[in-house]
Parts: sequence; C-alpha cells; structure tokens
Amino acid sequence: MNLRAPVTLLDVAQRAGVSVATASRVLNGGDRVPRPELQERVKAAADELGYTPNAQAQALAKSSTNVVGILVHDIEDPYFAAIANGVMRAADERNLLVMMASTFRDSDREIAYLSSLRAQRARAAVMIGSRRTDAESLSRTASEVENFLNSGAGLALVSQSGMPAHTVEPDNRTGSADLARALVALGWRKFAVLGGPETLATARDRRAGFVEGLAEAGLQPVAIQSGDFTRDGGYAAAEQLLDRQADVDCLFAVNDVMAVGAMSALRTRGVDVPGKLGVAGFDDIATLRDVWPGLTTVRLPLEQMGRRALELAIEGGDVTTETFKAEVVLRESTAKP
Repeated sequence: MNLRAPVTLLDVAQRAGVSVATASRVLNGGDRVPRPELQERVKAAADELGYTPNAQAQALAKSSTNVVGILVHDIEDPYFAAIANGVMRAADERNLLVMMASTFRDSDREIAYLSSLRAQRARAAVMIGSRRTDAESLSRTASEVENFLNSGAGLALVSQSGMPAHTVEPDNRTGSADLARALVALGWRKFAVLGGPETLATARDRRAGFVEGLAEAGLQPVAIQSGDFTRDGGYAAAEQLLDRQADVDCLFAVNDVMAVGAMSALRTRGVDVPGKLGVAGFDDIATLRDVWPGLTTVRLPLEQMGRRALELAIEGGDVTTETFKAEVVLRESTAKP
C-alpha cells in the first residue's frame, strides 16, 4: 500500500505562488496580516491540497516576541555598522528590542545564530553580510533561512542575494563601472585594483564592474592584487603592489577600509597621494570625513538600506529584491596634478 506524503506548508506556498512566510501568516496566524487577495489564494491552495495547519506552528506564530535579530559579518567594519544602525533606528521607532551578533564571516556561526533566534521566537531578523560564493555553505544557509521563515518570523538580507527571503542589494557593479569612467575622464590611465577576497561576490562584482568601465575606454588594469576585505588587508595589498613595482598611476580598492589601509601604506613608503598615485574606494563610510586627502569613492545609502531591510522583514509578503543605486563622489585623492 502506498502512503501519501503529508502536505507541507511549502507545498501550499508553491501552489499559491507566495512565500512560505506569507502562507504561514495566513494559515497559522500572527500579527502581520497579508493582503486579502493573498489570503484567498493561500486558503484556496490549502483546500485544494488538503493541508492541515500545524497546531504548534500556530501557537508559535501567535506568541512571537518583540525581538528583532541582527546578524552582521563584522561590526568593526564601518560599512556593516552603518547598515546595522539603520536597522536599529527603524526597530526603535517600532518599539522592537534588538539583539545583535557578529558572525565574523563564519557561515556556521551565522546559521547557528539564526537557529537560536528561531528558538527564541524572534519576530524578525536582518542578515547583513558580503555575499559568499561557496555553494555548500550557501545551501546550508538557505535551508536555515527556510526553517526560520517556516516558524512564522520575518527575514531580510542585505548584500546576500540568492536566498529565499527579502533582499536589499547595492548596485555594486554599476557603481564601480561609473567610478572607472569618472577616473578615466579625469585623465588617469594606468590602474591597479585591490580586489578583495576571491570568495566574496561583493568584491568580485565591484572588481568586474570597474574592469568593464575601463574597457569602454579601451583600457584594462595593469595589476589586480587580492587582499582581505579590511584596513590591514588594504595595507598589505598596497605594499605587495609597490614591491612589484607595477607601472600604475591610480589605485582602486573595492571598499573604503581597504583604500584607507592602502593610503597608510603609501604614506609610509613616501608615495604622494594624489601627486604620484591616485586612490579611490567604495562605500563612502562616515570615517572618511577624517581622512586626508579626501578619498574619492562610491556612495551607498547605507543607513537607508538597513531601514528598508527591517521594514521588509516586518512587513513580510512575497519575496522581493530591492536594489539601491550608487553615486560616484570625487575628492582630493584623485585630483589630477
């Protein structure tokens, strides 16, 4: 005798064409009510499939706390700190309690923290990080993301596309391509790129966009130097570039903290910026206000990205991806002599 497998919430969500989180809110209850048309679709799909709501899931959905979790790759990085600040301000306006944890770019720790928030019946969570390219860790993270949403909680990710949850993304590729065009227009021609780690898609996207922008002018980088996505990583990468004696006149670092580290290395080696070598970064972090010469960069609305991520996590609904535009900001570090 063949026994039919029980119908799951995922089956209902797929039949209705909605997210698992939306299906859960319709069938299990909770304080966030989807639009009437979504409720009708979910209920019709449940009736067609013969789905029976899980009593435990209903109780969990109705007893979620007012806690919002923030999982951030590196809270010392001003980029992540600015986004987290936006999440916290938006949560405070809604009288929500914030719990924050730094994952130190460790996927296992990220999964464990998200699982812990699920066990504590957190109302929502925001995951802030640089997208990785390792397929195995991405698969395990996606599985825990689905478990988290199945509990009835809300979730949004920043800079981590490809997950079954709301995503807020900066337009890294276009921003760095625009920067390349602007630097070429200023008269720079011999470029080196401090490219960040190969395993981070954010770094790869920014590097690729910059190369594309140069190609439009018939140029290509003289050198590409990998390094950690940190201030010390930028310092070390710049030293390695100088040791190679590469014939360059402008250096692009794929984030600002790397660029600041590179400028420090250049200063130590007696290389004048921008007299002998121009330098540019990406992000426009707040600490650049204390850097001289002022760093040319690509500005992202970091706090606004964090605010929107919290809104999406709380609102729920069908999974969406929202892209935030980047803006080139020219400063003294690339002023052509």
